[in-house]
Parts: sequence; C-alpha cells; structure tokens
Amino acid sequence: MNSLEHPHTGDALLIEDVQNDFLHGGSLAVPRGDEVVPVLNRYLQIFTTQNLPVYAARDWHPERHCSFRAQGGIWPPHCVAGTRGAEFAAALRLPPSAVIVSKATTAEQEAYSSFQGTDLDQQLRAANIRRLFIGGLATDYCVLNSAQWSTRPIRPVWRARSRAWCPLFA
Repeated sequence: MNSLEHPHTGDALLIEDVQNDFLHGGSLAVPRGDEVVPVLNRYLQIFTTQNLPVYAARDWHPERHCSFRAQGGIWPPHCVAGTRGAEFAAALRLPPSAVIVSKATTAEQEAYSSFQGTDLDQQLRAANIRRLFIGGLATDYCVLNSAQWSTRPIRPVWRARSRAWCPLFA
C-alpha cells in the first residue's frame, strides 16, 4: 500500500461476498478465490488497528431465489441463508465490530450491489464515510456493482490479476 492508499478518518472497508460457496469447493466457486483472503486480512488488520469501520456484505438467498436455475435464473443454488455455503470464509478475520450487510434476501429480487435493497448507503452517511475501500468476490459482478452503486469517491488502489480476482477500490 502506498501513502495515497492509507485509510484515515472518514474511510470504511467493505468486504464483498467472501463466502464458502464462492471459494474452492463451493457451488459457484470463483477461480483462485481463496487467494483474496490474505490480501483482505491485511486490510482488515489495518482498518481494525485504526478503529475504522468494517462492513461485510454477503449474499443471503432464500431457498427459491430468482437467480437460481430452478427458478429460471442463471446460477446454481448458492449462499442460501443459514447454510455452510453462505458463511464467510473461515480464514477471513472479520472483527467482532464488523457490520454484516445481507443482500438478495427476498425470493423475487436479485442484488449484485451491496447498496441494492439494503440500508448500507444510509449507514455510511450516518457514520460520515467519505471514502470506501471495496474488495472481495467476484470482480465481474458484486464487487463491480457495489463500486458502481456507491455514492462515495472510488478509485482502484490494488490491481487484480484476473477479472475474478480481488480488486480493492478506494
């Protein structure tokens, strides 16, 4: 991390969809997805040490979610609420203070962005967050959409090696 990337007051970290179903062996595994965890843990340590807010977004689908193939969607069942696949990666070191943001929680609505159908934007406003660091899985869907939906300034600070790897935006 160079000096322009160091978080400070007014910054928050958003960890996006680092859940078992998106990791090796999961029902919708992202190639090399496990490799994001050590990178994100480094940022988690920095934010936690500086007492800066951490948010962790997750898919939290009902069993008959509209995105699932059986319902006419394009995805296999994944991240069904309360299942092992929906749990955050065991190696991800989320602090106890992390705010969990659940998305796509109703059967009839998909949500690729952590801002869609949640109160994340209101939470960030209430906490006076001016800059958001975003990293997680997968860059071509949820990370990308959360970055696009954010009302805060976002610029890439860590470049990914592939579209499915872990970019971090701030």
